[in-house]
Amino acid sequence: MLLFLGTQIGLTQPAAKAQTPVAPTTTTKSICSTQLGTAIDAVINRPLFSRGRWGILVQPLSTGQTLYSRDAQKYFTPASNLKLLTTAAALQQLGANFRIRTSIYQNGNGVLRVVGRGDPSLSDTQLQILAQQLKQKGITQIQRLIADDSYIQGDIVNPTWQWEDVQSDYGAPVSSFILNQNIFSLKLVPQAVGKSLQVLWIDAGEAKQWRIINQSVTVAQNQPIYVNVTHELSGTVLRIQGQLTTNSEPSLIDLPVVDPNYYFLRRFRSALATQKITLGQTLVVSGGLNQKEIAFVESPPLSELLMETLQNSNNLYAEAILRALAVKKLRVKNQTSADVGLEVVKASLTQLGVNPANYVLVDGSGLSRRDLVTPEAFVQTLRGIARTPTAYIYRASLPVAGKSGTLKGRFQNTSAEGIVQAKTGTLTGVVSLSGYLNAPKYEPLVFSIIVNQSEQPTTVVRQAIDEIVVLLTQLQHC
Repeated sequence: MLLFLGTQIGLTQPAAKAQTPVAPTTTTKSICSTQLGTAIDAVINRPLFSRGRWGILVQPLSTGQTLYSRDAQKYFTPASNLKLLTTAAALQQLGANFRIRTSIYQNGNGVLRVVGRGDPSLSDTQLQILAQQLKQKGITQIQRLIADDSYIQGDIVNPTWQWEDVQSDYGAPVSSFILNQNIFSLKLVPQAVGKSLQVLWIDAGEAKQWRIINQSVTVAQNQPIYVNVTHELSGTVLRIQGQLTTNSEPSLIDLPVVDPNYYFLRRFRSALATQKITLGQTLVVSGGLNQKEIAFVESPPLSELLMETLQNSNNLYAEAILRALAVKKLRVKNQTSADVGLEVVKASLTQLGVNPANYVLVDGSGLSRRDLVTPEAFVQTLRGIARTPTAYIYRASLPVAGKSGTLKGRFQNTSAEGIVQAKTGTLTGVVSLSGYLNAPKYEPLVFSIIVNQSEQPTTVVRQAIDEIVVLLTQLQHC
């Protein structure tokens, strides 16, 4: 019996990614620091929030004196706020100029080895560059291409992630070979009423990898629209369900690849063909001897990878960066790259002054519900990295209220617009926001707000969080 699992495309919100709520209304009034507690309590003690858990900590950036605290030392599921910890450690350990290299080595007798090192930014463009480099070296034929995937060890998908997340583009696998963010796409196009939706493949090579069970239908105008695409666990069958109206736009569906190594090899074969380089056998191995490097591409510097990770809450980038941290420590036998990376994160956070008892980490992105972090851990991280030489790079990577990234649609036309830099976080029942705030009439602040176990719509909780942040912008000494 086949087990089919999936998510509804277009109806569900991506886990661990922030959405856009209605901005809270605000005035230009001021509030004394002594009145802050009463004002925040008035927001979170509303009856509609009686079943949820709130964790809040607000401190001046320089002193660490507590302006407001609510369960700040208790564990919460952080969602994508966890990316603050992963990226802080990476910046400290790897440096802003660190790049991830993908190499091709010549082993003689028409045999080439390509070594992937988990570059999350690698795309078809870089494959073309590699193919051009080989052509410039006079290579017109490759008898055997070996893909070495030994650099990143362990599960390509975190075993604690939920099934619906693993089926979605935001839960794409992380491995030594990451190409096009390990996502492939197809379009579903409405036809005449009663007909199945037409499936158009963006990449014809992927069409051959799947058997499609198309149970979708085209319906008349003014009917509801929904699409559900699932794949069976073995990764060979796609089931398409749902309906689009005759006059609706085609629906673009992004899905995670099942085997990143062979996806990379298929796409690279195409890139080589454009340079008229013929490719014979392909093979995936783990380990082996790298002789002479004849071609390579590198990722943008870590400073730019952090921008994508934090601005757009990119889970794949966060997980790739976590595994990149494994280069800083010797791995013992049977230890995964992610586990080694988590050890490095913990050591780095301790150096920044974060209490190790304040968190339990199982991934680098916050997509796992087994991650547990206190608001105090986020405040300690934000304050700790603010004292380092790379503080400006870290802070510049964060979304700006009303201006950029996952905060672009929040805080517009409020006193928080442009003066709050913070990381969002969203899972079902979880909403979080942690970051920096330059209060006009007060000193700079650092804050963490996490809500768990809320049955309220995400937009409602998010609006309450935004109200609290707007209150912080109105602080003044009295």
